[in-house]
Amino acid sequence: MELQELIQKAKKGDETAFYELMQLHKVRLYRIALSYLKNSEDAVEAMQEITYRAFRSIRKVKEPQYFTTWLIRILLNYCNDELKKRKRLLVSDDLISLMGSEYQSSWLEVEEVIGKLDPKTRQVIELKYVHDFKIKEIAEILECPEGTVKTWLNKGLRDLRDQLEEEGGLGYA
Repeated sequence: MELQELIQKAKKGDETAFYELMQLHKVRLYRIALSYLKNSEDAVEAMQEITYRAFRSIRKVKEPQYFTTWLIRILLNYCNDELKKRKRLLVSDDLISLMGSEYQSSWLEVEEVIGKLDPKTRQVIELKYVHDFKIKEIAEILECPEGTVKTWLNKGLRDLRDQLEEEGGLGYA
């Protein structure tokens, strides 16, 4: 069955269609949840919660082609709420690699500096460099123009480098 058809059936209350939709998206959603929450139990809990939230509000999906980004937005909101509760920040080794080899031994410093970025900038950096989303996809997920995503991304990376140099006394080798 085609994705659009499954979404239409799910919107009309077809539980089997909704289940199939969640099965199609579960691996990607789980990976995103795991990368944000950093442990499998929390990622499974996130999956359960967003499945419930999505089921409860599936009728609100206006454009079926945006179903995936709608689901991801629900997941990101949940993960961000959980992280705020824990006051913990997560950093990908990929992002540290992107920052340059001089930061490789400075994981804790990078983690601390990323925590100082504004939430949107931090989220854009994670979506791009941790989850490998394209600029266009990030713009759809965050419901903002692509230019805004690019601006946040460039500003965030520049701020990370600047703050690491200031705080850690790290310079370019």
